[in-house]
Amino acid sequence: MTDTHNSTAPSASAEGWAARRVSGRLPEFPWDRLEPLKAKAAAHPDGIVDLSVGTPVDPTPALIRDALAAAADSPGYPLTYGTAAVRESAAGWLRRRLGVAADPAAILPVIGTKELVAGLPAQLGVGPGDKVLHPALAYPTYDVGARLAGAEPVPVADGEKPDPDGVRLVWINSPGNPHGAVRTADELREMVAWTRSIGAILVSDECYIELGWDTEPVSVLHPDVCGGSHDGLLALHSLSKRSNLAGYRAGFVTGDPAVVRELLAVRKHAGMIVPGPVQEAMRVAFDDDAHVAEQKARYGARRALLRGALESAGFRIDHSEASLYLWATRDEECWDTVAWLAERGVLVAPGEFYGAAGTRHVRVAFTATDERVAAAVARLKG
Repeated sequence: MTDTHNSTAPSASAEGWAARRVSGRLPEFPWDRLEPLKAKAAAHPDGIVDLSVGTPVDPTPALIRDALAAAADSPGYPLTYGTAAVRESAAGWLRRRLGVAADPAAILPVIGTKELVAGLPAQLGVGPGDKVLHPALAYPTYDVGARLAGAEPVPVADGEKPDPDGVRLVWINSPGNPHGAVRTADELREMVAWTRSIGAILVSDECYIELGWDTEPVSVLHPDVCGGSHDGLLALHSLSKRSNLAGYRAGFVTGDPAVVRELLAVRKHAGMIVPGPVQEAMRVAFDDDAHVAEQKARYGARRALLRGALESAGFRIDHSEASLYLWATRDEECWDTVAWLAERGVLVAPGEFYGAAGTRHVRVAFTATDERVAAAVARLKG
């Protein structure tokens, strides 16, 4: 007789439970739908130019790698709260680069900001019967985080006045993903006033804030926006893009001290801790501005080449005044555009991934190497 208890295959009932739970709570993972067109692009004789995902491809700066290596002998548990040194460095960066006065005591390192976006509603006690607002064109994880908490995600178009009943948390993203749009200080002030008036928490995802091209992005925590008070506000910052640190999973959240303390308490219980060597790498990254300027110059050159090539091929670029993307359209269905580019060995992201308002745009990342960007430009102009 077979001992089914020792079998590694899941039971039919377990498979059924998993399918019901996942399909009921979460949407289909969007990138899986891109696989056939990725294969088409990869069949190009000169290989694929993958501009679909904004992942860094340039080397992590040597001073950051050196800091990680020097801290590698790390046998003890690190602090969820982070070292005083990394919190001081993050506060110095906020003050120096963004004009934001943040108390180091109100800075909390996180294991990459995507983790926090997905977990924040639940960690703040948002749940069934509550609403989480997010931009109608947005990073899909805002929606996913609300669903994981059992709350209702509500997409909100620019200029729309949503019903405030049940709203506990409001997301904004400036510079925005996928379209690179930047909210003005006046627009941010209006959002701050509205969320405070309804007693909700306003969370600003600012991971592209140092990547402004046609305008200078402003933080929701800037005194001109928040009136000098961080009450009811949080801002998320990431080292993934500006320091090529996506593989380290390093970022932080700051803002309302009381809310940060609540997050710290929850994350202590959950063991959500940035590794000690990564904290030291973060400290060095926030203390140095030179590598950020160098990387931004690389991205700026790639952006100019791709924008020119797309426009010469009949595309229109909308928004895109900041971030790592061009929001491009040929005024047709986005999947038709993705297919047209895939035939030329270039893979981009369909705007539909980011909401119904994106169905006639594609998102083009300029995070490929210089050689791959040059290949894309040649194919678009050929």
